[in-house]
Amino acid sequence: MSASKVYFTDLRAPMGTSLLDKLQRLLEAAGMGDIDFQHKYAAIKIHFGEPGNLSYLRPNYAKVVADFVRARGGRPFLTDCNTLYVGRRKNALDHLDAAYENGFTPFSTGCHVLIADGLKGTDEARIPIPGGELLSEARIGRAVMDADVFISLTHFKGHENVGFGGALKNIGMGCGSRAGKMAMHSSGKATVDPDVCINCGVCSSVCAHGAQSYDTGVCVIDPDLCVGCGRCLGVCPVDAIYAAEDSANEQLSRKIAEYACAVLAGRPQFHISLVVDVSPCCDCHGDNDAPIVPDIGMFASFDPVALDMACADAVNKQPVIADSLLGEASHTHRDHFTDLHPETSWRVCVAHAEKLGVGTSEYTLVKV
Repeated sequence: MSASKVYFTDLRAPMGTSLLDKLQRLLEAAGMGDIDFQHKYAAIKIHFGEPGNLSYLRPNYAKVVADFVRARGGRPFLTDCNTLYVGRRKNALDHLDAAYENGFTPFSTGCHVLIADGLKGTDEARIPIPGGELLSEARIGRAVMDADVFISLTHFKGHENVGFGGALKNIGMGCGSRAGKMAMHSSGKATVDPDVCINCGVCSSVCAHGAQSYDTGVCVIDPDLCVGCGRCLGVCPVDAIYAAEDSANEQLSRKIAEYACAVLAGRPQFHISLVVDVSPCCDCHGDNDAPIVPDIGMFASFDPVALDMACADAVNKQPVIADSLLGEASHTHRDHFTDLHPETSWRVCVAHAEKLGVGTSEYTLVKV
């Protein structure tokens, strides 16, 4: 596969020019307008940020992308899927509240917000994974797969499980339904915390396989009967049901690549990453630490693998901010992300996605 083009613009904005203008020009130069948006539904996959976290992308950037699509006859919407963990985004109602609280409203972004896997995280499409080695199918939020065009808008930052959170992470993990996230993070089986369970029996009402028993006074889920559908996670009124995170980091990275492959296979797509406020950990936390490197700029490409590689290379060329988590780390790997989270290897996800044909790690950087 020949090298992909990745387009880049820095954050210098002379008087009379805004960063939003520069993003608009980046999208034009990178060829996003070549996509046929006319009368097409366009899913813009973004992370709305867990309330309390302030490093997520500003909604102003999302509006530029949505306006770009709408100006070309498309019907854009912002989307994300519910989280597996307990927080402000584990069901559609709370998720929408969180998105609105962080500024992602139809009035500020110019388009509607849809939670792709529905009210309880169970509205999913089961999609084959071409060439999947760890998984044969992906459980993707239905609205993502119903869209005609897929666009990712990613805040590029560090990540405690996979090294960094880039386009592939935003797409693969972000588009998984709650059951899909469970399959990526674990063996896909639900577990009950006996100290939290109130023995209400609600979970058994949605289980088609009779996996629950209550002989001990609390719910116990039989792993041999559980099929990992995740519906019990959605209905538990006290969040006593969870999926143990027993996937090793490298296995998790490969699963994310396989999910990204399922989301993107055979459909029009475009990808944008903003390397700003490069926090050490995921925006899923209700807080954020200081950036680890100076802000760099905005990147765009039709190839999410090349895009992730270009962003990672750009970060690794930057000086470390001394008063940051990375500044306090031991610098022995010549790689900021490995120094930051030594138990991770971000190259695993990139390499596996490349192997699956999602894109190429070879790229040519074009400055706009």
